[in-house]
Amino acid sequence: MGWFLRMARWVRHPPSPGLVKLVFVVIGICAAIYGVELVFGWPESLSPEWPRPPRF
Repeated sequence: MGWFLRMARWVRHPPSPGLVKLVFVVIGICAAIYGVELVFGWPESLSPEWPRPPRF
């Protein structure tokens, strides 16, 4: 029911064109980063790894 109320509010008071552009720019940047990751892969230096405990 909450989603329907939110949709009704958006129909009555639509967001500004600047806000819509901002959302599309953010989605585009995220898609570009995802595409670069698919093409080139994730660098090993940025992968989190837990350090091993020292062996005695």
